[in-house]
Amino acid sequence: MSALRDLIQGEAELDDDSEEESYDEETGEVRRHGGPRKGVNGHIQDSSEEEEDDDDEEAQRQVREGFIVDEEDELDDDERRRRKKKRRREQREEEEANLDEEDLDLIGEANPNFERRAAAQPKLKRLKRGFKEDREPRVPRGVGDIFDSDEEEETRPYDRARPRGIEDEFADFIEEDFSGEEGQDGEPDDADVRRPVPRNFLQGAKAAAGMDETALEDLREAFGTGSEYDWALALQEEDQYDQRMLDVDDADALNKAIELKDVFEPSQLAERMLTEEDNMIRNNDEPERFQIVRKPYQHLELTPDLIKDEAIWVSNLILPKKDLDSRLHEPFRKSITKVLEFMVSEGYEVPFIFQHRKDYLIHAEQIPAIPDPYNPNAPEYVTRADKLLNQSDLWTVFDLDLKFRALVDKRNALQKTYDGLKDGVGITDEVFEEMLPAAVSMEELQDIQDYTQFQHSARLADLALINGSQLNGTQRRPGASRMIYERTRQSKVYALVRAFGISADAFAKNASKTSGSRQYTEDPAERPDDMADSDNVLDPPDFATGVQCLKAAKSMFAEEIVMSPRMRKVMRRAFYQSAVIDCYRTEKGLRRIDDQHPYYEFKYLRNQQLRDIARLPGRFLKMLRAEEEGLVEVKIRLEDYDSFKKKLYNDLESDNYSEIADAWNRERREALDIALVKLVKIIAKGVKEQIKDACENEIAKSCRDEYTKKLDQAPYKPKGMVLGTVPRVLAMSNGTGSFGRDAICWAWVEEDGRVFETGKFIDLAVGDRERGIEDGADVQKLVELISRRKPDVIGVSGFSAETRKLYKQIEDIVETKDLRGGEYEDEEGQDRSDKLEVVIVNDEVARLYQTSDRANHEHPGFAPLTKYCVALAKYLQNPMKEYASLGGDIISISFDPSQAYLPRDKLVRSLETAMVDMVNLCGIEINEAVSNAYYANLLPYVCGLGPRKSAQLLKVINMNGGSVSSRAELVADPEVGRMGAVGPKVWNNCASFLFIEFDSSEQDSDYLDNTRVHPEDYDLGRKMAADALELDEEDIAAETQDNGAGAIVRKLIKDDAQEKVNDLILEEYAEQLEKNFNQKKRATLETIRAELQQPYEELRRNFELLSTEEIFTMFTGETRDSLTEGMIVPISIKRVADDYIEAKLDCGIDGTVSALAISNRPDVSAKQLFSVHQTVRAKLTHLNRKTLTASFSLNENDLRIPYHKEIDHMVGEWDERQEEKDKESLQEKNDVSGRTQRVIKHPLFRPFNSIQAQEYLGSQARGDVVIRPSSKGPDHLAVTWKVSDNVYQHIDVLELDKSNQFSSGMTLKVGGKYNYSDLDELIVNHVKAMARKVDEIMLHDKYQNGSKADTERWLTTYTEANPKRSNYAFCIDPKNPGYFNLCFKAGLNAKLQSWYVKIVPQAFELQKNQYPDMRALCNGFKLLFSSIQQSKGMQRR
Repeated sequence: MSALRDLIQGEAELDDDSEEESYDEETGEVRRHGGPRKGVNGHIQDSSEEEEDDDDEEAQRQVREGFIVDEEDELDDDERRRRKKKRRREQREEEEANLDEEDLDLIGEANPNFERRAAAQPKLKRLKRGFKEDREPRVPRGVGDIFDSDEEEETRPYDRARPRGIEDEFADFIEEDFSGEEGQDGEPDDADVRRPVPRNFLQGAKAAAGMDETALEDLREAFGTGSEYDWALALQEEDQYDQRMLDVDDADALNKAIELKDVFEPSQLAERMLTEEDNMIRNNDEPERFQIVRKPYQHLELTPDLIKDEAIWVSNLILPKKDLDSRLHEPFRKSITKVLEFMVSEGYEVPFIFQHRKDYLIHAEQIPAIPDPYNPNAPEYVTRADKLLNQSDLWTVFDLDLKFRALVDKRNALQKTYDGLKDGVGITDEVFEEMLPAAVSMEELQDIQDYTQFQHSARLADLALINGSQLNGTQRRPGASRMIYERTRQSKVYALVRAFGISADAFAKNASKTSGSRQYTEDPAERPDDMADSDNVLDPPDFATGVQCLKAAKSMFAEEIVMSPRMRKVMRRAFYQSAVIDCYRTEKGLRRIDDQHPYYEFKYLRNQQLRDIARLPGRFLKMLRAEEEGLVEVKIRLEDYDSFKKKLYNDLESDNYSEIADAWNRERREALDIALVKLVKIIAKGVKEQIKDACENEIAKSCRDEYTKKLDQAPYKPKGMVLGTVPRVLAMSNGTGSFGRDAICWAWVEEDGRVFETGKFIDLAVGDRERGIEDGADVQKLVELISRRKPDVIGVSGFSAETRKLYKQIEDIVETKDLRGGEYEDEEGQDRSDKLEVVIVNDEVARLYQTSDRANHEHPGFAPLTKYCVALAKYLQNPMKEYASLGGDIISISFDPSQAYLPRDKLVRSLETAMVDMVNLCGIEINEAVSNAYYANLLPYVCGLGPRKSAQLLKVINMNGGSVSSRAELVADPEVGRMGAVGPKVWNNCASFLFIEFDSSEQDSDYLDNTRVHPEDYDLGRKMAADALELDEEDIAAETQDNGAGAIVRKLIKDDAQEKVNDLILEEYAEQLEKNFNQKKRATLETIRAELQQPYEELRRNFELLSTEEIFTMFTGETRDSLTEGMIVPISIKRVADDYIEAKLDCGIDGTVSALAISNRPDVSAKQLFSVHQTVRAKLTHLNRKTLTASFSLNENDLRIPYHKEIDHMVGEWDERQEEKDKESLQEKNDVSGRTQRVIKHPLFRPFNSIQAQEYLGSQARGDVVIRPSSKGPDHLAVTWKVSDNVYQHIDVLELDKSNQFSSGMTLKVGGKYNYSDLDELIVNHVKAMARKVDEIMLHDKYQNGSKADTERWLTTYTEANPKRSNYAFCIDPKNPGYFNLCFKAGLNAKLQSWYVKIVPQAFELQKNQYPDMRALCNGFKLLFSSIQQSKGMQRR
């Protein structure tokens, strides 16, 4: 039985074969992954033993409740009870079915993308099963059905519920894993006839495990067949039904509606934004983004005085970064104040402020004009306008507002704590009262909190006891050191502390140089040691000797200096003024960071000033990442620390000249030295975090700016069309295929986004009539397609350098066949057409789209490459829509080389602001968003809205009739029975960014609803239209009385007189508005004038074609840093001639080796040295980034010169001495080891170490392989393959039967039991076989993305929601490559357990048993677990 106990462990041990999979590359030592954990007796530690009593109690409870019963309690009338229970259950199903329908309908209304599943059967079988013809076929489950995966009875529409016997206890883990095709497809003819109860569950076990009849009979005798307790389970269900019938008599229970949280899991509700919190955000009339980010500060209200303080605080932070003239500083502060009033008091978002309060972001002033002698009537003054804030600045103000709220919140908490001390204990602290109002950062507030905790810890503890709780979260449990200081303060030794002659705060005032007069230090009349030995100081038993007393006094005085908030402020200011950053490699980094490593640029970096960090913020973030990996240590120090310390000595010491004064000054200096060690550590850590935050903000801003450039592109403009016209696109791609051999997919997309036609081409070679060469078979088909469809542009893209050949070929076809785009009318009124343009399209969105759920939903029958072409075409038609459709996947796109070092939330927020800006610049046609889900992706980014409010907006519009005829219809109108889509405050934010197309045939259609003009300014627009038409008041009254308020503008449009508004003098309008209504509207008037002439004019830049550098990176994946001239790179030889060699880089770039570059031996031909398909090292001598071609050198002399990347550093910033010393040390170690670099003739061989192999495979697909030299010696090879993202397995390959030291072995052995004849066989039958198994397990329904902890949380949540059910899931083990965790939880009160699943060639290995596929693995797990449970049950008996 001990073997059975060992079989089920909380963490199953790895088998002995784990050593074949991974080993230490640096030492050559074999690493054993997750070996068995030893207990005190040498056995494997079983953490489940301490919970056996709990298991027994659980079993007893189940017996009491009828879950398991004894045979002697069986009743004789069980059949009668079962039939009665069946009738009652069917009645109950009919009564409860409608409740679930209402909840599911609500889900569908709130989330248009939510798909109703066909009658999912709940655990209690609420829904009555219908007839055969009404049933829908079983469909594959998606992520949304994750919690339904184990409910077997719900997936078999004709099967009755199984009795909860022994089989059903473990059947919770998996679905019908034993069933075949007949079991899935077969149905009984009569829907009311149910399948009989399986009386012998062991028959299924026999089939799955291959057990013989004898073994099966032994199991029957030991454990029974599982049918002995059917009567008890039926009785239990009947009792539960009777209890439910009693509850029906309760009127409150009948009236209580079933809520969504009663039906769905919390995670499901959160995913669909249907939690209580989501409903509050949805219903609260406040911009959604405001509600989310301000949630922690809902209790905080910013008064007008606080807003003024905030304006000063924000201005002081932003102004130093703005290059503004001194005369603009005061207007800048006023502008910040107004912006904060708009955000805080009026609840306006950034796009609204930028669009409709633009006048407050500009400073305009009248300046005397230079007299013009030729124009005596020229104005005496001219207006000079200076832009104070741009849209990016507004987002900075928005972020700083959140920080200020956090600042005020913490300050209020500290003030409340101090008030409690003051009122409750009667304490007055001048330092606190002076420093708290002056604190302007969280660091300074934290200093004050630390000071309060240190200075008044005992009183805070007493006050907490009096109040019965801690004060506002600021009271912490004192540590041992804090208690020592408190004892010192309460003892007579504290008199010795006061004898230092100056307080810590007074010393800090001297150091800060801010006080008007110096605080002088007074010397006592006694020497320090004499005073320490006096009875006035000695305080036994803790302080029994003078030495102890003096040491405690110095330590206490040093700690007071450390805790002084004013002293910390002095130190922090000194660090910001003269901090220097040094980077030191660790012992781990000595070998790991070689000269080709990306971290080498700062391996020996020294003396970096803060301005250097600001110039290269990404490098500092990379340094911190390397520090996290243990490769370097980043240290911050003061540049002239000794000089700084001497100045502090002068501020602390007394000016007296005597032996006593000298003695006390020595003690003061020693105390200060103790304090400075702690202070430097504390302040340096804080400054380091602040620098990190500033660098992250700079990288986030860089990402935002780059994303803005990508979004700020109008649709590709066909020649002769106005900007904003959507083109008709023919998109083509050969994917990763070779041009001329593999298929070329294409898609034709109309201007409305519909895909009308798709297809494939193979041969597009252009012929040569002079040489008698015919065109390729598909050239005429392409010409016919273009002639028939008449595209405006052809878009081409792909995944390799071969795509450039396709691009050039299409250009040749267009040129030779004279293919032209659509006709247009030129300036002279003549119809003309230009040659059809072929462009290379940015495919960063298309690569994500082709395998996305959205692509599968929109085009389920298309091949992935065709979907890729569709995305290319849509990108040409509107890049912004394509980026918006990515949702959270947008962070997969690279905007900055250093964005990987940003926290995900910060990157997402930064990118979201760019999308918000651009969507509100373009506006949303609300009726199109209602009918077009693809277009509706932009709606959450509208000012005032978000994902919740936008979904609510669409829902209400559909409820109100499905369309909107005016902006006013978005708010509620009880008189006409119209529901409000948004509240008044949100409507003010979003109204001008949601436009309705003007229809001149509709009397109620308002032209201004189709413009960027806000409804609050409609009267200004109508007044301008009337003045442009020169209408008097009587004409205006007559026109509006007959045709409504919008009649004047309608008349302006009808008369085609929009250009007349250009004759209006808007300055006079603006002056009148500011004078009479105190409103600045000059910029707003300009917007109205422009909108009256061209409503919602396209303001984005022209579509930007890719640069040569961008095309190079897109097709090859390389950058200037990763591939440049001078590098030594591996090349694959494609052709060998006597005087030249053709080769190819891994990235797909073709190149040649000239005769002079082949070898320095002219007497030897290239064919004697090299062969086709050989992989060799070569120097890259020339790289043409436009044509994607290269030149290489194989000359030994060239290969001896290594490539050294130029590192950007000034004189004195690089430790050359340490670098040279490390190189000599590494050379000595290499000389001792005598290792020779091996080169294997195989296309997958690379001269990499383990780290380089992982970096190389990082961007490759799962299952890709690198063969490399082994650190174990010349008779070993290492094979590294990518298991998953950031998970790589290193396989040790032993070479046997070697002809010489440098050749490959004739027999390759892996793990001592797998033998292969060559590397190709090893790759296919070992690595690729395991990769297929990894794919199989990761694509299984039971696989969970995430860590083991995430999977265990999911299991816990599931069992909490389904207390009587069990579940299991697989997840990858990144610490043990090649292993997966099988996590399971056998019920609510059962403990979480996990077993290792090992991936071996062609199988999965669980508990040393191999299973060929996932179904067998699941069934095997079920049998293993059931047998273990049976064994434990036998032991208890």
